[in-house]
Amino acid sequence: MLEKYKTILQQAEAQIVEKKSRFIATVAPVATEEDAKRFVEALKKKYWDATHNVFAYQIGEKNELQRFSDDGEPQGTAGMPVLSVLIGEEVKNTVVVVTRYFGGTLLGTGGLVRAYGKAAKEGLLAAGIAEMVLYERFSLTVPYTDAGKVQYEILHQGYVLQDTVYTEAVTFFVLAEAAQGDTFYQKMVDVTAGKVPVERLGQVYGTWLNGQLSLDEK
Repeated sequence: MLEKYKTILQQAEAQIVEKKSRFIATVAPVATEEDAKRFVEALKKKYWDATHNVFAYQIGEKNELQRFSDDGEPQGTAGMPVLSVLIGEEVKNTVVVVTRYFGGTLLGTGGLVRAYGKAAKEGLLAAGIAEMVLYERFSLTVPYTDAGKVQYEILHQGYVLQDTVYTEAVTFFVLAEAAQGDTFYQKMVDVTAGKVPVERLGQVYGTWLNGQLSLDEK
């Protein structure tokens, strides 16, 4: 399992206009190449009257699968710039189709590269680039006398304090990035002098989008 990666979570669309040519970028999350191919074909049918339907996608934990098509544009001016945006933004499991309606003015090689790249970037921004982080969940219950120093260590070290429950004692529910799980565990043992159990509750993916965290509880 990847400990951290970027992707998109929903289909989205963005448009730009360059010298009267209209570029429509449609992006979607995909899990397999078959998903990507179906999406590309659906967009070609939707925009059957377009001048070009350029696409690119990359799929896999290590981006093992990367494909693109210029769809009739000069070689290297369309599909590769779109794929380059996916690579540059480090976005996995994503397909982008950029549809062009020609506006009557030639853009030139450089103009095409910039337009297709810009459209792809706007499409990703419209969808929202999410960062997926694999967390390990912990809980520990401490006396009120120790709660302040435990909370300080949690927040000071950059862990995610998911919830705090106040009863006869204080229970902290904490998320630590998977690679930092053992470090967090030992830190809490040290801070509490081993007097309270630090429970490991398993792993879960967290999704960071627009500064907000949500957990995949499936």
